[in-house]
Amino acid sequence: MAASHPQPRNAAATREAILKSAIENFAKAGYDGVGVRQIAHDAGVTAMLVNRYFGSKEGLFAEAVETAFATPVFVSEQSDSLVADIVEALVAGSGSRADAPQPFLIMLRSASNPVATTIVRKAIERHVGARLTRQLDSSDRELRSEILLAVISGMLMMRGVVGTRALRKGKAADIARVLEPMVAALIDDPQA
Repeated sequence: MAASHPQPRNAAATREAILKSAIENFAKAGYDGVGVRQIAHDAGVTAMLVNRYFGSKEGLFAEAVETAFATPVFVSEQSDSLVADIVEALVAGSGSRADAPQPFLIMLRSASNPVATTIVRKAIERHVGARLTRQLDSSDRELRSEILLAVISGMLMMRGVVGTRALRKGKAADIARVLEPMVAALIDDPQA
């Protein structure tokens, strides 16, 4: 009878599985609503292994947020038609049948925890905020960028999460028609 040898663990694949589980779980329940054991279980590893890779729940959350926010959702790296691209992506990604994006859900469901909020804020500034700010041509581009991010978050909340009647039942073309001038006003500086 041959001796059983444990399979060597692929560190990169294990780390990726833990991060995927963490992003999914933090999007479902927020920072305070999920523990390392649940994340480990869903990744098929032990909590000790999660801590070995990430040091702590806070370290894991920081990595999960960094990974989730690094991927463009509503604001691409570079756009030739920024207003139209943002409006189109927002209308498509905030509908009642569309699932809210994981970065937004992580932010929303973790907002009550000050440590988590700090981590999310820094990731927004580093990723989507920086992508948007780089594409604006105005002296107050950081302010405009953050106001636009607030509008995007508000649309995601009111249309995709709360599901208010007019936004839930409104036709995509009608929502885009009303939303486009607002986004344009924030992006296009009339004084530039």
